Amino acid sequence: MTSKPTNLNAGLVRAMILLTMLAFVVVYAGLVLYFFFIYEWIYADGEFDTAWQMGDTITLGLLLAIGILTASVGGWRLARQITEPLKSVASAARTIAHGDFSARAVLPRRSFGEAGELVADFNLMAERLERAETELKYSNSAIAHELRTPLTILRGRLQGLLDGAFQPSPELYSRLIAHVDDLGGIIEELRTLALSNAGQLDLQYSAVDLASEVEAAVTAMEGELSSAGSLVIRRLEKAATFADKARLRQAIIAILDNCRRYAPNSTIYLRTWEAKGFVYFRCTDTGPGLGDESRSRAFERFWRADDSRNRVSGGSGLGLPIVKAIMQAHGGDAVILPTDDSGFSIELQLPYREDGRG
Repeated sequence: MTSKPTNLNAGLVRAMILLTMLAFVVVYAGLVLYFFFIYEWIYADGEFDTAWQMGDTITLGLLLAIGILTASVGGWRLARQITEPLKSVASAARTIAHGDFSARAVLPRRSFGEAGELVADFNLMAERLERAETELKYSNSAIAHELRTPLTILRGRLQGLLDGAFQPSPELYSRLIAHVDDLGGIIEELRTLALSNAGQLDLQYSAVDLASEVEAAVTAMEGELSSAGSLVIRRLEKAATFADKARLRQAIIAILDNCRRYAPNSTIYLRTWEAKGFVYFRCTDTGPGLGDESRSRAFERFWRADDSRNRVSGGSGLGLPIVKAIMQAHGGDAVILPTDDSGFSIELQLPYREDGRG
């Protein structure tokens, strides 16, 4: 059987009263010890007035009553200052527990600094929960949409083959396989993000040089970049560390593919370097770029800028979130840098490692 928790207000008031009474006992015992024992020993020939003892006792009683009253008022006020923020946080927490993630705690006036920090941290947590809930709802809808499109096309083509509306041909089968590959790519991207969120993204560390990996990725995408009219300018300095080579190349290719899709006929500047315990890769294009709001949302799942929302040119909307997930799994990060005029600039940051320990 669990006992009922003590009310903090009452507990603080009782504690203040007990402290006051303890102080009174200490003072009273000290005075008694002094006047009845030490005083007689020091002033053996002095006269002792018993009437004074009664007056002293009454005085001490009054002092005790005043002290208890003061402690009660002070304890009550102190308890109010402590409990009001706690009650606000508790009320907001109950609201969030019932599914309303918009609830926020309110900081009363004249609160302690620690209470302000508690309310601020709680509201930050609530804001992130609300954002995560919104993103989850949007992701579920987007996943259904992204999977429904190729599945609908596949079913239509297969139904056409079954009904004899389409004649079997290598070109038709190639298109069907391409749709299956699209589905497989989306599923693999979702799996990568799920593993990253769960902290289970397995990394196979080995010695890598960012400059070499960028060069290899550009070579692999040379045809696609050329078809998009992209001019690639490299400034690749040595940037050696230990990382998962396959995942790292996946992130670099995703960035280059992002430039190909959304910044055709532009110049792409690629740079790698080392500095202050980190290795860096920066990709900057001269395309249309993103606004401030778009930059803040670029790493959200399935999000696409307005100009790229159609499925003809736009990707799945998972490329940049996967890039960030891969970097964070390595202990690094991916950040979108502001640009002076137009264009898009993204930077990958990896910690320098001398061995393959994560």
